Amino acid sequence: MAGSVAPQAVVLLGLLLLAGLAAAQRGTTPTPTPPAAAPAPDPGCNGIQLTYSFGGRTKIRPFVSDKNKQPYAFRANATVTNSGTRPLKSWAILVEFAHGEILVGVDGAVLAGGGDLPYNTTEDAGNATSFSGYPQTDLLTPIATAGDLSQIQATIGIVGTLFAGPGPFVPLPTKLSLDNPDYSCPAATNVTAGILSTCCVLTPEAEANATVIDANSTDPTKNFLPRGTGDLVITYDVLQAYPSSYLALVTLENNAKLGRLDNWRLSWEWRRGEFIYSMKGAHPSEVDVSGCIYGAPGQYYQSTDFSQVLNCERKPVILDLPLSRYNDTQIGKIDNCCRNGTILPKSMDEKQSKSAFQMQVFKMPPDLNRTKLFPPANFKIAGASSLNPDYTCGPPVPVSPTTFPDPSGLDSTTLAVATWQVVCNITTSKGAKPKCCVTFSAYYNDSVIPCNTCACGCPANRQGPTCSTTAQSMLLPPEALLVPFDNRTQKAVAWAELKHYNVPRPMPCGDFCGVSINWHVSTDYNKGWSARVTLFNWEDVDMANWFTAIVMDKAYDGFEKAYSFNATAVGNNTIFMQGLEGLNYLVKQTNMSGSDYLVPGKQQSVLSFTKKPTPGINVVAGDGFPTKVFFNGDECAMPQRIPMSSGFRARLSSAFALVLVLAASAFLLLQQ
Repeated sequence: MAGSVAPQAVVLLGLLLLAGLAAAQRGTTPTPTPPAAAPAPDPGCNGIQLTYSFGGRTKIRPFVSDKNKQPYAFRANATVTNSGTRPLKSWAILVEFAHGEILVGVDGAVLAGGGDLPYNTTEDAGNATSFSGYPQTDLLTPIATAGDLSQIQATIGIVGTLFAGPGPFVPLPTKLSLDNPDYSCPAATNVTAGILSTCCVLTPEAEANATVIDANSTDPTKNFLPRGTGDLVITYDVLQAYPSSYLALVTLENNAKLGRLDNWRLSWEWRRGEFIYSMKGAHPSEVDVSGCIYGAPGQYYQSTDFSQVLNCERKPVILDLPLSRYNDTQIGKIDNCCRNGTILPKSMDEKQSKSAFQMQVFKMPPDLNRTKLFPPANFKIAGASSLNPDYTCGPPVPVSPTTFPDPSGLDSTTLAVATWQVVCNITTSKGAKPKCCVTFSAYYNDSVIPCNTCACGCPANRQGPTCSTTAQSMLLPPEALLVPFDNRTQKAVAWAELKHYNVPRPMPCGDFCGVSINWHVSTDYNKGWSARVTLFNWEDVDMANWFTAIVMDKAYDGFEKAYSFNATAVGNNTIFMQGLEGLNYLVKQTNMSGSDYLVPGKQQSVLSFTKKPTPGINVVAGDGFPTKVFFNGDECAMPQRIPMSSGFRARLSSAFALVLVLAASAFLLLQQ
């Protein structure tokens, strides 16, 4: 009997040891405490209640001695609750993090600016991080839903890393507010040590100007937000809807006065397992179906021939088709398609300010319903040229369905099944440099004032001899404008010795600009004057349909015409110029025969001005030079000085000498 008990005791002891070891392992790698459940609406809030609940943190490696720089994994919930009388359309919440938070997981929303995870809330967001609802974009009223929390409340689950000192300190955001100018949000207060809350209400102005809407309506086809405006607007229309797929039309419209895109690249993120079956008017940069074959679509659509599927990437990149494919019945034949990705401003050519394509999108469970329609998220748009502007795009916002004219010509319209808008605006990142620069020269001075040192930025790790990023750029002979900066040193030094100019040591760095524009004052006479403008393309790509805008503060009213460009005075002291038909192609830099260096592509025109509407204009003193210059929508760096008139100084010296001679003669006569 005793011999039979001993093995059981050993087994029991072994199990206890294993349990203890497992407990010890769990103790060494603790997980963050789950966040508290979303709080019930505050009975005192009759607006939009915002709540941030901190769910705890866990110390993670690396372990550092500075307690304020120690990383912790954390979890939190942000909750938006509509406790008012108006539906909250396309809600977005602003959170100002204060402990270097890096977001690695966001559930129930997307980053409104289209940012990618991991997302640095300090470096990427600046002052505040904006979250927009997805897929639940709208919050109905308690009146219309009998207080159903699933329809009036949305919760954002946040997982990330933060840097702060140890507990009991609770690292909370410094601010919580709605990303909506129609609402005013007082400073958030602590409900408990780990919960912040605030109640946002409509501003008096918004309440007074608000349109009459049915607060009790739950019909998704009513009460749409007004269509937005921005530098670039992307419209996502569902034209046909089926249980497991839909046909979408994507339209890009350029509303910027000067901004443009060349060889645009559009991307987004599928958030519900969708994939692109076919496409007309554009094409993905990669035809990749591995995500379908080895993923959930391959298991659900087992009878589908995936060799016919176009793209299964979660973040596809879409490109425009070349003009040669416009009449292709299989992939072309879409209005506003097939322009090789060029979208021009309406001020230049309204017919080329749009781009569009269609695609057949397949859906995945649980969205297998005609009315279960969700747009992709995190739209991004960029041009292939370094001279194209940078854009930041907002979230897709449901708007009133787009109307289309009847294709048969009948006097009727067809409405899209559903429509979303994405508004993108041109942004300039902190410390961003221009992409083009301007040089000045004049008939009365032999030297050219070049672009400023590092006008478009200097590389961080420049190879070869060191150069000065602060030394003033050296004056140049006119022929040096055709020479790349790395080959100008000999000409610049020789010119300095000839003119007795100082030579900095070390020599100044280059301007590193893709395009430079020379403005040369050619003539100046009693009734008028003229200037010559020359464009230099130092890029490795040709520039089709280029345009430039010149701002002339004092000489604008006297502008007459340009002789080799199309030029128009468009107001605001601005002269808009582009190439003539067939001559609007600024070629890239090339290696001409017999040249030891690359020669830039070049175009040139003379502009004439009259002095009649600008009496008192002093061309030589600087009135004949532009104050701002734009190329393809980008503002160029301007010189810090203008050419001096050596002839004026010579005439002044001669006149002064003559005065001295006359004074001496008068003195002698008086002595006699």
